[in-house]
Amino acid sequence: MHEHHPAASGHRPTLAEVAQRAGVSRSTASLAFSGAGPVSDATRARVFAAAESLGYGGPDPVARSLRSGRSGVIGVVIEERVRDAFRDPMNIAMLDGLSDGTSSLGTALLLLPDTDEPESQAPRRPGPIETAAMDAVVLVGCSTRLDRPVSVLRRRGIPIVAIEAKPMEGVLEIALDNREASATAARHLYELGHRDIAVVTLPLGPQHAAGPLSADWQEEATSYTAAQRLSGVLDVYTTLRGWMAPASSTASGIAAGRALLSDAEHRPTAIIAQSDLLAVGILRAAEELGLSVPQDISVVGFDGIRLDGYGPWNLTTLVQPAVEKGRAAGIGIARLLAGETPKPTLLRCTFRRGATTAAPRATD
Repeated sequence: MHEHHPAASGHRPTLAEVAQRAGVSRSTASLAFSGAGPVSDATRARVFAAAESLGYGGPDPVARSLRSGRSGVIGVVIEERVRDAFRDPMNIAMLDGLSDGTSSLGTALLLLPDTDEPESQAPRRPGPIETAAMDAVVLVGCSTRLDRPVSVLRRRGIPIVAIEAKPMEGVLEIALDNREASATAARHLYELGHRDIAVVTLPLGPQHAAGPLSADWQEEATSYTAAQRLSGVLDVYTTLRGWMAPASSTASGIAAGRALLSDAEHRPTAIIAQSDLLAVGILRAAEELGLSVPQDISVVGFDGIRLDGYGPWNLTTLVQPAVEKGRAAGIGIARLLAGETPKPTLLRCTFRRGATTAAPRATD
């Protein structure tokens, strides 16, 4: 004879009924489901068995959020397509740190792509930044055009943390020393004797255009990180030339490397890439063109990723604390939600000299 299953008759079982069947109080049953309280394994197993027999799937998340005033969701705004964002190991490491930093809150992360182009004349429908239920928001891969999302989030009263963004009032800043780190890389090349260098940049604008770096890039750039890294090179070199990559990828690096290295008469002696993936692509392009690294061309990257599977190179690069960057943002969120006023965080990169840089080849 089968036990009657209340859910099968259309009746929605309640937590009180589960507690009664398990022989515990309603609060104990609630703690068993939340995992947040001192409930023994035996009691928890008894509550879960009672819930299964009644067809009870767990507390209603909507009702729980109404009682607590919290959604249990942290929004993560990224300014690129999700498929592109997850090709960059730095983003994955940062999200790993963010998840770790918010683990004490018991929250989930909600990815919110924000790829609107400011030039668009089409009427804009309210997006997830305006409508999603969130307790706090982290802005990642930030551009200099953050006024719209920040104003929307402020209007909603949602705490904001920004990773590598321009300083903004009312936004907790998690900064990386992009300018100083890039100046360190440039100074390394200058001290080796390089006077003709080029830079391969991360995407500088929302269009993710590829091509030569224009003379007026400072007026056109919307990527705060890319612009800061270019400024760091200009702290050492009075002029520079470069190539804008449409993405932080080896394919973009190969295209940039071919463009900068194919003409022997105008070939730079060194290239600074704004990501390690771009640097790997440049190294592959140099290899394809029959150039020796570092004898014919020196290459510097940025990030400090593991190159297993990308190639045999021991890359000279800036190692950034990507996991720590995300963790700092998560800890900042927890403190903001606790009503505290945390101070901005500045994280620093470490220069790591590999085997891809050397003095330029002597010319006759």
